[in-house]
Amino acid sequence: QLHLEESGGGSVQPGGSLRLSCVASDNRINTRCMGWFRQAPGKEREGVASIPTEGSARYYDDSVRGRFTISRDTGAKAIFLQMNNLGPEDTAVYYCAAKQSGHCGAIRPANFNIWGQGTQVTVSS
Repeated sequence: QLHLEESGGGSVQPGGSLRLSCVASDNRINTRCMGWFRQAPGKEREGVASIPTEGSARYYDDSVRGRFTISRDTGAKAIFLQMNNLGPEDTAVYYCAAKQSGHCGAIRPANFNIWGQGTQVTVSS
């Protein structure tokens, strides 16, 4: 089974930046639409961004569009999430996931079947 591991989380002040990484156990990550999700305490997991296997398309939730950038490095078997201008509302555990099927732009947890363990992002002053 494909294994995913996130890193790069931490604590930052409002307005700060973080870059999350998700490294896969093998290059099957390069054959999957990949996504980033987050889950804040007491809230449901929500889709943040997704990236297809190829092409220039990128998909973002409205709450992060213009601040977050998803990218992929096939040689490194990894995806990344650059997060800028962070606010307290971005505080959550962030997960990367591989999509099982369907259009990559549909960033719904139910459509993704392989998950990492998550990395905590805390934004506070």
